[in-house]
Amino acid sequence: MNNRAEVHDFLTSRRAKITPERAGIPAAGQRRVPGLRRGEVAALAGMSVEYYSKLERGALAGVSAGVLEAIARALQLDDAERAHLLRLAQEANGSGNLLRRGSRPRQWTVRPSLQWSLDAITAPAILVNGRADLLAANHLGRAMHSDLFADPATPPNFARFTFLSSAAHRFYPDWELFADMTVANLRTAAGVDPHNKELHDLVGELSTRSDDFRRRWGSHNVRLHGTGVKHFRHHVVGDLELAYETMELVAEPGLSMTLYAAAPGSPTAHALTLLASWAAPDAEMHADRH
Repeated sequence: MNNRAEVHDFLTSRRAKITPERAGIPAAGQRRVPGLRRGEVAALAGMSVEYYSKLERGALAGVSAGVLEAIARALQLDDAERAHLLRLAQEANGSGNLLRRGSRPRQWTVRPSLQWSLDAITAPAILVNGRADLLAANHLGRAMHSDLFADPATPPNFARFTFLSSAAHRFYPDWELFADMTVANLRTAAGVDPHNKELHDLVGELSTRSDDFRRRWGSHNVRLHGTGVKHFRHHVVGDLELAYETMELVAEPGLSMTLYAAAPGSPTAHALTLLASWAAPDAEMHADRH
């Protein structure tokens, strides 16, 4: 990706999101832009409008951490956005290669011990990379995401599923929210590994095939995903309300494991028991192959 263009698009999109009222600036007179003007951001950040304009055009090389923090405060960036801005600055400085040491090879297979660890977990567990490929799962995780495995000729990928499969609108009752999160996760991954060709190819494919994806990609939203609650509608057991915890794998840089859990005694806990029974034949077949 073109770093200067990414910086420009990201900063202008953040500036457009901050209203004068939210920034504590009197909204006097008619405004031609929905958010803050460059001069207003510069004033809030304590720098000249000429200097801020230069930075917004993409010239982040050599910018100090203090300047970046001042911009982050002025634009009221959240933690994910601050991290993204820092990564863009590191890339501009040529130090982004330090962030790419964990890039995955094109063909990656799960280590037996890692699959054994997944299988030892009784809750749904999945392994995902920054490109949203579903790389591995235990039997309950596979059963929960059975829609993604519907086509054995296509490796399961959450982004493709979300935007190109009609089943996604049933599986995700709040499809708009999941679509927003999926794109924000991909945008974050692109900031971490801006030279990942496979990720670029996926973004290009989805931008061509999905107007919904292309519009969201242009918003330049990023996010950190670690914990929360998600709602699903499984085609066998119905509605699921699941807490999730996502953790990075130290031994596998760039990969994360997500565990799902239901509140004890809840309807979802009962549904997971039914799902485990439904998935049992598939689990036995999987064990036979190993």
